[in-house]
Amino acid sequence: MKNYLAISGLSVAAGLLSAGLAQAEDLSYFEAQIAPYAGKPSFVAPGPSFDAKSCMADKKVFSIPQSSANPFTSNIEQAMAGVAEKVGFEFTTWENQGQVAQWAQGIETAINQGVDLIDLLGGVDPRVLKPQIEAAQKAGIKVVASHNNGMEQSAEIREITDSDVPIDYFKAGALLVDHAVVSTEGDLNALVLISSGPLSTDSMVSGIKAELEKCETCKAQFLDYIGTDWATRITPGVQSALMSNPDVNYIIVIYDSMSQFVLPAVTITGAQDRLNINAFNGTPFVLGMVQKGQVEMDIGENLDWIAHSVMDSEMRLLCGEDEIDDPKIPFMMFTEANAMDAGTPPELSKGYGDAYQAGFDELWQLK
Repeated sequence: MKNYLAISGLSVAAGLLSAGLAQAEDLSYFEAQIAPYAGKPSFVAPGPSFDAKSCMADKKVFSIPQSSANPFTSNIEQAMAGVAEKVGFEFTTWENQGQVAQWAQGIETAINQGVDLIDLLGGVDPRVLKPQIEAAQKAGIKVVASHNNGMEQSAEIREITDSDVPIDYFKAGALLVDHAVVSTEGDLNALVLISSGPLSTDSMVSGIKAELEKCETCKAQFLDYIGTDWATRITPGVQSALMSNPDVNYIIVIYDSMSQFVLPAVTITGAQDRLNINAFNGTPFVLGMVQKGQVEMDIGENLDWIAHSVMDSEMRLLCGEDEIDDPKIPFMMFTEANAMDAGTPPELSKGYGDAYQAGFDELWQLK
C-alpha cells in the first residue's frame, strides 16, 4: 500500500468542490489533513510559564483512574506520579476496578484526606458522580475531569466539575477518515467500529461523520460494540458484515485494542487482500500489528506527554493561573514507515521524540 503519510508540503488549493464535497480524483483536502501528523510532534506550550515548584510545594493531588486494570490509565497514573515527584508535591492514585461505587468511595477518601484537587482520569464519568463532586467542592477541593471528553464537550463537563483537560477526539475521528479516503483513493467503503458509552466515543463519531460528509463518493456502515462485548461480538459481527458486503475496502476502528478481534474476521473471510485497517490510541501491541502490516495506520498518543499535560492544567488551576482550554496534546500517525521507532517490541510513549520533556521543564521554571 502506498505510504501517503510521506507526503509533505500539501495545501488545500482548489481542493473541495463548490458544494463543499471532495471526489475520488480530488484528494488534496484529505492529504493536507494527514500530512502534519506523519512526523514527530513539536512541543507547543499550552499557556504562559509559571513557577510550579513554588506554588505546588504544599499541595495534594488525588487521582482516580477509570480502572487500575486498564494499562492505558495505569500508565498515565505512573507518569503523573513521576511529574509530581519532579515538581515536588504529594500525589495519590486511587486503586479501583472500574466500578462507579469505587469511584465514589475514592472521592470520599480524598475529602477525608483533605486534598487540594481530585483528578478523574480517562473515563471516570463526572455525570454519574454529581453528589460526590458537589461534596468535594463544598469541602474546598477542586475537581477536574482529564482525558475524558472532547473539546467541544468541555462546557457540559465544566458545569459539573471545576475544569477539564480535554482531548481533540473530534479531530482524531476526522483523521481516521482522512487517511482512509487517501488510502482508497477516494473510493472509501468502510466498516466503522465504535464503542458507545464514553463521551470520547460521541466526540470521535461526530468527527468521523463530519469528515465523511466531505467525501462525495464515500460510504460507511457503523458497528457498535460496548467494551464488555468486544471479545465475543466483534469477530462474528465483522465477519458477517464482510460477507454481506463484499465491497467493503476499509475498516476504521476508533479504539485500537478492538483490532485484535477484527483481524480474525478479516482472515476468516479472506478479505485481507482487499481492505486495510486504521485505528486510534497507539497501544503497543497494535503498533506491533502496524509493524507486521496487519494494521495500516494507528494514531498514537504519548501517555507520558498526556500525564505532563494533565498535570500542567491542574497545577495551573491550583496556582491561580488562567484555565487552559486546549492542553496541546498531540497525535502522531504510525505506519510501517515509522512504527519501528516505537521499539521492537513497541513500548508505551516511545517513538514520539522527547521535545515535550524539556518544554515542560522550562514552562514550569524547573531549569
